Amino acid sequence: MPSVTKMPNESDESLLRRFRKKVAKAGIMSTVRRKRWHVSKSELRRIQKKKAIRRMRRRQTQKAKYG
Repeated sequence: MPSVTKMPNESDESLLRRFRKKVAKAGIMSTVRRKRWHVSKSELRRIQKKKAIRRMRRRQTQKAKYG
């Protein structure tokens, strides 16, 4: 768990900003969002497969468009 201590002459806003940066760097919020709802392994594989297909199609259209 990231923690910050208030420096002398530091405002609350800058303290909060430093804390948010540490939390973002640690990847805590992304983990919380990912674990918010239970997703079964088969559902996760299906979602990843759909994302891969979408990504592949997007790359193919970009190749066709730009040569």
